[in-house]
Amino acid sequence: MKMDIRYGGLAMEYQEKIRMLAALLKSPGPNFALTGAGVSTESGIPDFRSPGTGLWTKYDPMQVASLSSLRRDPAAFYAVNLPRWQTFEGVQPNDAHLSLARLEKHGYLVGVITQNIDSLHRIAGSRRVWEVHGHLRTCHCMDCERSYPFRELTERAAARGLPRCAACNGVLRPDVVLFEDQMSDDFYKATRALTGCQLLLVAGSSLQVYPAAGLPQYARRVVIINREETPWDEQAVLVIHASTGRVFRDLLAEMNVPEN
Repeated sequence: MKMDIRYGGLAMEYQEKIRMLAALLKSPGPNFALTGAGVSTESGIPDFRSPGTGLWTKYDPMQVASLSSLRRDPAAFYAVNLPRWQTFEGVQPNDAHLSLARLEKHGYLVGVITQNIDSLHRIAGSRRVWEVHGHLRTCHCMDCERSYPFRELTERAAARGLPRCAACNGVLRPDVVLFEDQMSDDFYKATRALTGCQLLLVAGSSLQVYPAAGLPQYARRVVIINREETPWDEQAVLVIHASTGRVFRDLLAEMNVPEN
């Protein structure tokens, strides 16, 4: 079956794309992966921009997921966001996460830069992970900055309506990057790590949220794996419009990467 994917201006079949991707990863590095919400959809976590199902097709992110919205009306902020974050509990890595961990273990990738806050790359076994939008493992008080495990936030929200600090009664917030927030330290570490990057494998990202969407500019070559088109498709050396899980299963089979 022909797919709408191109390399060097020539249409290629899917399996040819997989062979080309394998050859690129076997070329001298350093190579990195950049992942977005599309990597976690096969684990049951919805993405943000898919028509009809993406969160930002239902809400304006500046109204429900920004720093000012949290400060203005924390109850409304948590009414939208906390139920979604709670669904992450118990979610397991899928083939894309597990494959990226195997590629790192066997030296084909230096590590994974992720826009996701679900910790699934770490759970899958990736050792070098830059979480440029933060994570949901911890939270802190917006007033005194005392730190807590994220479960404290959910427990306090259930008990008191709002998650408040035990020390000063300030509102707790998760250690994620909201709209209007400064980027995490991991973003700047990832930017430095990409110095000399020969190949950036972008998987499951629409590349529409900046500044993370600008990271491909630091790589000599870019490969895109995403169901939908991205602004970087024309500049990439290889584009595969397919599910990330399928592509990585087929890629590891083509490369014969050991499971252990």
